[in-house]
Amino acid sequence: MVVSTLVPVGVFLVGVALVVWSVEEFVEHVAEAAVNLGVSTFLLTVVLAGTDLENAVLGIAAAAGDLPDVALGTVFGEALFVLGAAVGLAGLAVPFEESTPREYLALTALSPALLALLSADGRLSRLDGGVLLVAFAPLLWAVYRLESSRSTRFLEAEDAEELEAETTGERSGGGDGRDADAIDAADTSDAAEGDWDENEDGDERELADIGLVVLAVVGMTAGSQLAVSGARDLLAAFDLVGLAFGATVMSFIASLEELLLTVEPIREGRPAVGIGNVVGSVLFFVTANAGAIALVRPLDLTTAVFAVHWPFFLGALALVVAFLVRGSVGRAEGALLLAVYAGYWAANYLR
Repeated sequence: MVVSTLVPVGVFLVGVALVVWSVEEFVEHVAEAAVNLGVSTFLLTVVLAGTDLENAVLGIAAAAGDLPDVALGTVFGEALFVLGAAVGLAGLAVPFEESTPREYLALTALSPALLALLSADGRLSRLDGGVLLVAFAPLLWAVYRLESSRSTRFLEAEDAEELEAETTGERSGGGDGRDADAIDAADTSDAAEGDWDENEDGDERELADIGLVVLAVVGMTAGSQLAVSGARDLLAAFDLVGLAFGATVMSFIASLEELLLTVEPIREGRPAVGIGNVVGSVLFFVTANAGAIALVRPLDLTTAVFAVHWPFFLGALALVVAFLVRGSVGRAEGALLLAVYAGYWAANYLR
């Protein structure tokens, strides 16, 4: 009996781990082109860190694998994890202060409105999903426009410091007794050889990047199938409710990297980067993530969604926004957010 229950647990964990690794590799190699666009660190954080593709992949796979309740649970569970666990742990471990532009906080606070409106009838149809998926683009555009404005540009000073650190550096050299013509000839030869080597290295890197992207896509596909297969067996073996499982266990495991993406920048004295991850994650979960899942499989919203998931999500969101409007998250605030997240787990299994 023990062995029979450990097998689906192992399959599920291996599948989630493979998806997370594959998505990280995919983003890393695709993002190399994105960083050359000249946009701000905050915008890149919102797009690249906030857009949690591994969670979306798992949610879509669950919906396609006839586990719509698990998929729907991940939408709320992942958002609650970022707001409650990640921000809460950051405040508890490393109390921080940061003056976040009010425009970003207002955008974050209002972002669930469309999802709430479309889900009011108790169902997210494919049309609703398409609307939510498309709605993510204007939100990103709004962040881009705010970042392009001189009056609201966030992390502008840090961007300048990073750019300066990357581009500065002096070359020094001394005479070696060669005449000027010999030096010019040698330099020309070395430059030509260097250009040739750089071209070869560049081609090899491009091929390697393409190969890794393809491998990552294969890994995402295989990992999501393993995760869904393991999740289905776990639901049957332990008689779990799909919505609760997706909102707690699946979301917790798939979102563990959110702790690093939020806590580590704050620990290093760059809380704005961690806040960028929180903003991007919330915008993504309530629009594109929920929309993509509904496109694959229309979702019926049970009473638990309105009695548990919406209240906890909106409560945690209101607390985080209020703390950031005030400009500080301390240990008391962190403990409160962690308590909200713990209460969310309890509410999923005790009702």
